[in-house]
Amino acid sequence: MSLKRIVVFPLLLAFLAGFATLAAQEPVAPPPDQALTPDQLQNLVAPIALYPDPLLGQILAASTYPLEVVEAWQWLQKNPGLTGAALTAAVQQENWDPSVQALVVFPDVLKQLNADVNWTTALGNAFLSQQQQVMEAVQVLRQQAQQAGKLASTPQEEVTEDQGAIDITPTNPDVIYVPQYNPVWIWGPAAYYPYPGWYWPQQTILVGGMWFGFYPPISMGFYFGYGWHGWAGWGWHPAWGTHTIIVNNTFIHRYNFNEARVENLRGTTVWAHDPAHRMGVPYATPALRTQYRANVRTNLAAPAERMPAQYRAPGVPTERMGDRAVPQNVPSANRSAFSGYENGNATQVHSDHGYSSLGPARSQPAPRAEPRPAPAPRPAPAPRAEPAREAPRPSGKDKR
Repeated sequence: MSLKRIVVFPLLLAFLAGFATLAAQEPVAPPPDQALTPDQLQNLVAPIALYPDPLLGQILAASTYPLEVVEAWQWLQKNPGLTGAALTAAVQQENWDPSVQALVVFPDVLKQLNADVNWTTALGNAFLSQQQQVMEAVQVLRQQAQQAGKLASTPQEEVTEDQGAIDITPTNPDVIYVPQYNPVWIWGPAAYYPYPGWYWPQQTILVGGMWFGFYPPISMGFYFGYGWHGWAGWGWHPAWGTHTIIVNNTFIHRYNFNEARVENLRGTTVWAHDPAHRMGVPYATPALRTQYRANVRTNLAAPAERMPAQYRAPGVPTERMGDRAVPQNVPSANRSAFSGYENGNATQVHSDHGYSSLGPARSQPAPRAEPRPAPAPRPAPAPRAEPAREAPRPSGKDKR
C-alpha cells in the first residue's frame, strides 16, 4: 500500500466521523406547546433575521396563517403567466389575509416558506405566543452579525441604528433585494433549534466581508404602479421599541387587498392576529386556543363574512368552496387597481378620497333604477254565456 493511501484513508475516516458527530448533534425541535428559550428563538428566526424590515414584518404576520401561505404558493404555481400588474390584480380576488396576498410579489420568499412548512408554522406559533421575545431575538442576531463584521450597508440595503435597535431598509425606495444567505455562515451551526430545510446557496464574499448575496431585484412600480411612494408606505413594519408590527391600512385599502375585516381603512394600527384566516390549523398552546376560540366559532358560523368587502353587497350571488363563500362572477382582470397603472397618481387620489380605483362600482352602490309605472289594470273578463239547455222530452202522459 502506498504512503499516499495510508495518509488519505485516515483523513477520510476522520472527516466522516466528524460529519456523523455533527449530524448527531443536530438539535430537535421541542413540542409545539412548549415555550422556546431565547437561544431556541434565535436559531428559529435566524433565516430571516437579516431581511429588510418591511419584508420581515410581513413574514412574521403571514406565518401565523401557514395554510394560506401554502395556498398562495400553489396558486402562484398554477398561474405562471401572471406577473406585474396582472398578478396583483388577480390575487385581489383570493380570500387570504393581506399579508399573504402581498407575498406573491416575492416568489422566492413564498418558495422558501413552503419548502419547510413545519418551520413556517413554528415561526407563526412562536410569534403568536412570544411576540416580544421573537423580536428581541432578531435584534440580538443583528447585533452579533454586525459585531462580527457580517452586517453592513450595501448598495442593496441600508443598515442603521435607531434608539438601540438595528434597522435594515432597502436603499432604493422603489426596489427591494431579498437577502440570500445560510445562517451557518453568519452565526454557526444551529445548537438549540434546527434551521429550516431550505436550499442554501453557495458562499459569496461581498464588500465588508459579508457572507451573503441577494435574489434578483424586485421593482415595486412594476406591481403597484407609479403611485408607489416608497417603503414608508408599505403594509407592515416592525416597531422595535414596542415589540409590535405596525400595519398600514391605507396600503391595504389603496391596493384593494382583502379589507373585509379591517376596521379602519385609513392610517396605521398595531397588528393583531385574525383567526378567520387560520383555516383550522391548531393553535400551539391552550392559552392561544382559549384566546381565539370564540372568534373561530363565529367564523365557522358565518363563512360569508370571510369574503372581501366588495363582494358582501346585497344581491351578489355566492357559491360555497369548503368553508368559504365566493362570488359566482369574478370581475374581469383588466378592471383592477392596476389596469393602467401608469396613472398611479389618479389612482391614489381616488383611493385617498374614499373611491376605489375601479370606479364607483367597487366603492359605492350603483344608483337604483327609476321604479317602473304600475301596469294598467286589465279589463274584467266578459261573463261566459250559459250553455243552451236541452228541451225536456215529453213524458208518456203528454202523448195521451
